[in-house]
Parts: sequence; structure tokens; C-alpha cells
Amino acid sequence: MAVTGWLESLRAAEKTALLQDGRRKVHYLFPDGKEMAEEYDEKTSELLVRKWRVKSALGALGQWQIEVGEPALPGAGSLGPELITESNSNSSSWLCLLQPIFMRKDTKMSFQWRIRNLSYPKDVYSVCVDQKERCVVVRTTNKKYYKKFSIPDLDRYQLPLDDSSLSFAHANCTLIISYQKPKEVLVAESNLQKELKKVKTAHSSDGDCKTQ
Repeated sequence: MAVTGWLESLRAAEKTALLQDGRRKVHYLFPDGKEMAEEYDEKTSELLVRKWRVKSALGALGQWQIEVGEPALPGAGSLGPELITESNSNSSSWLCLLQPIFMRKDTKMSFQWRIRNLSYPKDVYSVCVDQKERCVVVRTTNKKYYKKFSIPDLDRYQLPLDDSSLSFAHANCTLIISYQKPKEVLVAESNLQKELKKVKTAHSSDGDCKTQ
């Protein structure tokens, strides 16, 4: 689906909106029955939450799957098994099992992911784009951590992944991975915000939004 195609899908979806606790909450119902819920900062319009829900083959509502935002439970945002193994300074054998917490938290100009509970120094990590699988790959030189994840926005907009747009930093046991948004995405997001301003918005005092 090209950039314009995804925007047309958003325009065609049935939308409801609610202002609550400084957030603009928008619910989308698509013709195929899929649901998407987003939350934006009311002042900056930055995306804080995006989650999806689909019906089962029997028509039952599934669980919300978080794409952007804090995972509901520790580790809930993980896309696969992740394990950290460490040994202490006196070389006695022991295994420290920690569950890294993976989450996405975008900025205005970048897609951004955070992986908490990673204590290794920055020079241990390698972060790159796998063009064949259209994903970002994270690995450590000590072979104690490996993860790969896609960028759904680029898939929806049918845009290529570019290694030069990727960067990462490490601080406070957290690996922060950033991918600079292509100009096509920035334009599309700006157009979407204009579209959302046309949606009649309720306030929390007027009743709750059906997605909450």
C-alpha cells in the first residue's frame, strides 16, 4: 500500500475522538473489522500510543496489540525470547536472567525504540538494517542478545529502509534506537493531523470513548 493508499484507508475508517487527561484519543474502525486506537499529546500532537485489535475467525474480539507506547506488562512488548547471561567478577558460574523490555516511543522526527535492562556498554551493540527481511537487527558482539523488529509504518507506506537513517545510543541500561522518518512520512503525518481536526471530539466530561 503506497503512502496515499494508507492515508485513504485512514480517511475511510469510522473515527471517534476524545480529549482526556491532556491526550487526544482516536479510535479507528476499518471496513474489514480491524480496530486501531491512537493517543496524541494534546499540545504537541506527538504520538504516544498506537494499538491494534482484530476479531477472531469466530468473531470474538482479540487482545489489544501495542505498536507504540509502554507495554501493559513487563516484557509485553517483546517480539521474541530474549535472554541476558552474565557472570560475576570472581568468575564463579552463575546465570542472571533478565527480561529486556522492548517498547517504541516516537519523537516528531524519528521512530524510536527503547530496550531496557541491557547493561552492556555501547561498543558491544550492533544495530543495522536487514534489507531482505525489511527489519532492524540488534545483536551484541558477546552473542548474549539478539533481536529483530520491523517498522510497520514503512511497510504500510511501502517505503524502503535506509541504513543511514538508523542510529543508536546507550544510557542507564537502556539501548535507544532511532530511525529518522522519511519526508514522505512526515508529510503524511501532517496531513493526518489535519484530517483528525475534522473529527468531532468529545471531552472526558461528555462520556468515555468506546476504545477505553
